[in-house]
Amino acid sequence: MAERSKPKVAVWKFASCDGCQLSLLDCEDELLAVAEEIQIANFPEASREVIEGPYDVSLVEGSVTTPHDRERIQMVRKSSKVLITIGACATAGGIQALRNFKDVKDFINTVYANPEFIDTLDQSTPIADHVKVDFELRGCPINKMQLVEVINAFLNSRKPNTPPHSTCIDCKLEGNVCVMVAQGTPCLGPVTHTGCGALCPTYNRGCYGCFGPKETPNTNSLSSWLKQSGANDDQMMRAFRGFNAWSEPFRKESESHD
Repeated sequence: MAERSKPKVAVWKFASCDGCQLSLLDCEDELLAVAEEIQIANFPEASREVIEGPYDVSLVEGSVTTPHDRERIQMVRKSSKVLITIGACATAGGIQALRNFKDVKDFINTVYANPEFIDTLDQSTPIADHVKVDFELRGCPINKMQLVEVINAFLNSRKPNTPPHSTCIDCKLEGNVCVMVAQGTPCLGPVTHTGCGALCPTYNRGCYGCFGPKETPNTNSLSSWLKQSGANDDQMMRAFRGFNAWSEPFRKESESHD
C-alpha cells in the first residue's frame, strides 16, 4: 500500500519581529502532534531545509513594506492552495504602519545617513491589500492554540473554530472586575478581538488592543466613555494607534481625534 503523502506547510516572513512564528514553535507537545500529520516544507525559524512548492497551506507573518515584498507575496500566493495570515503585521500592517500617518520620506531622511539607498513603499500594509487571503488570525503575538486549531481546520477541510467575541467576554469568564468601571482605567477590551485571555485586565491594566478590532466594534461609543472619564483627544488617538493602528475601525477612530 502506497504511503499517504503529507500536506506541505510553508511559513513565510515579511516585515515583522518573528514573534508569531515563534508562537508556532512554542506549541511544543501540540506541534509534535501536528508535525506527524504535515510536511514542514519551508520554515526558516525551524529548519534550513526548503522543499519546493506548491504548498497546501502557507502561513504568512509580517506586512508588505517594500517593492520586493510586494513581488514576493504574489509568488507565495501563486504557490499556495491556502494562504493564512498570522499576527497584527500580516492582518493590519503592524506597529510599523504608524508611519502611514506621516510622510515616510521624513523618517528615512532622519534615520539613515544615506537615504538614497533605501527602497521602501510609502505605507506598511496588510497582506490582504495585495493578494487573496483565506483566513486571518489576529494577535500580537497570535494565540498558539488558535494557530493549531486553524492549521487543523484547513488540513481537514473545515471552518476554523475561533471565537469572534470581545476581550470583555474573556474578563467575565475569568471573573475579573472591570478595570474601567471599578478604577477608571482606559481599556480597549470592549472593541478588541478575543485571543489573549484578557491578560492585561487580569493584572489590573487596560487592554491595549493587541488582537485588533472585534466584529462590528463600536469604537465611537468607547471613545465617548473614555472622554467622560477624562481622556483628551490626544490620549484617545494614541490609544487606537497601537499594534493594529491601520485596521480600518481603529484607524478611522484615531483619525477622528487627530
